[in-house]
Amino acid sequence: MAVKIRLARIGKKNAPIYRIVAIDSRSKRDGKTLEILGTYNPIRKEIIQFHSDRIKFWQDRGAVMSDAATKIERLHGVSKREVAS
Repeated sequence: MAVKIRLARIGKKNAPIYRIVAIDSRSKRDGKTLEILGTYNPIRKEIIQFHSDRIKFWQDRGAVMSDAATKIERLHGVSKREVAS
């Protein structure tokens, strides 16, 4: 089974919220997920929840991140460093 880390949409019409999920690459965008790894609000550009340890776990087992998930991971790294400063 090929696993991807990508976004699944939740939220209302014109008010999207995305979950960062580990999912079988052949599944639909909002199909059955293996694990929820975080939540992202694109309107406010804020990461509500981000489980970097679980993302690392899935990557160690061969999961491939989508482009959007990679951008959010980079955003998390920047915001995490800003808070530490």
